[in-house]
Amino acid sequence: MTTEIEGARGAVGLAPLVPPRSLAARVADSSVTWRIVSFALFALAWEVAGRIPISFAFPTFSATFEALVSMILDGSMGRAYLSTIQPLALGLGLAATIGVGLGIAFGLSRTGEWLGVPVFVMLQAAPVAAFIPLVTFVYGIGLASKTIAVLILALPVIVLNAYKAVRNVNETLVTMARSFLGNRTQEVFKIVLPDASPVIFAGLRLGIAAGFIGVILAELLITPTGIGDLITYHRSVADYAEMYAAIASIIVLSTLTLVALQWFEVRFLRPEKRGT
Repeated sequence: MTTEIEGARGAVGLAPLVPPRSLAARVADSSVTWRIVSFALFALAWEVAGRIPISFAFPTFSATFEALVSMILDGSMGRAYLSTIQPLALGLGLAATIGVGLGIAFGLSRTGEWLGVPVFVMLQAAPVAAFIPLVTFVYGIGLASKTIAVLILALPVIVLNAYKAVRNVNETLVTMARSFLGNRTQEVFKIVLPDASPVIFAGLRLGIAAGFIGVILAELLITPTGIGDLITYHRSVADYAEMYAAIASIIVLSTLTLVALQWFEVRFLRPEKRGT
């Protein structure tokens, strides 16, 4: 009987009946579910490793979580982030603005490519963290030196990804724009930038991750302030749960920032990816 009904529906051009999926099947296919499972397995492995223990300086996951909650409630975590967020936000803002602009310019101009790209290739390949003491010597131990530390780690990644994105735009689309007599401005804003945006945003995510590394290095190497101060202090007094909690907090903040940037990209710039 079911076969006859589906055949009749096909004969009149209607879609075949699809049985509704069960709630368990929908939950099993959910990406959120698998992320939760992945985190739970990670936390379990951490807890087991801390209870063995693999090292006297390696706390359990539960002890680290308790320390994190305690530091949030007593305000020490909040005060630390007030100091850390300033150079981080300023450095990432400058890196994103300057980096995307330079990368697009290098991709659109052969002269800019020849003059600028080799510099950023060398900066990306160099051990940039070794420059931080030099930055401290030139700019002191204030906000400027920490911002520059974030900038020099994040900028090369953003510039090179934006440059590669523009240089590898689909030539068929560019040819189509020219065949319809589109001018250079229309070609850039209607063809090049939309087609290059996925790789540009990938570069921004990598640059943000590098910027978080830069601000922590700055606070550990330049002057112990912010989250770097929490890590240094609790290590010196052997409060390892608190030390790991401070490290975990910056990892969580970095992850949430990258997720927010990806959400913004999909929500406002790439609607075709919303259902994936």
